[in-house]
Amino acid sequence: METPVEKYGIPSVSTFEYTKIIGLENIEFGRNIIIDDFVFIYAKKRIKIGNNVHIASFTSITGGECFTMEDFSGLSSGVRIFTGSEDFQECGFGNPTIDEKYRNTKRAPIHIGKFCVIGANSVILPGVTVGEGATVGAGSVVTKNLDPWGIYVGNRKIGDRNKSGVIENYNKFLLENIISTN
Repeated sequence: METPVEKYGIPSVSTFEYTKIIGLENIEFGRNIIIDDFVFIYAKKRIKIGNNVHIASFTSITGGECFTMEDFSGLSSGVRIFTGSEDFQECGFGNPTIDEKYRNTKRAPIHIGKFCVIGANSVILPGVTVGEGATVGAGSVVTKNLDPWGIYVGNRKIGDRNKSGVIENYNKFLLENIISTN
């Protein structure tokens, strides 16, 4: 694994040479965060990243609206978080080269709960909440809220995670880390 270069000097956040963050002043960081090379974060509004979070290579977080990622969650390689998007079904046309009043831009916050994992090359669209413990399979496009502790491919629930097993393992982690810090 490549050694972090601490490019941005954020306490308890590991970044690398090719990590790119714009709008650093709009981001609240927790502890023990890894943001890999080739991650792009554009924070026009508030972004909150919790503790023990991993954001894997080639992931982007953009769109101009708020984004929250809670503790112990992860974005796998190539995930796209879009808090803003264009809707071409109605009267909107164009792109960012023209005034927004001629476009049909949709912006809404995205919230990813504690213990969530978003699979590689998945896309999360504006306004989505991924409930605590939910996992999203690789290559998914998520357009609707996902209930806690479900296993999803796109918006379709295909199973349930072992919530009690995750919580039991989490409690062991907390106990071991409290003992090791004393």
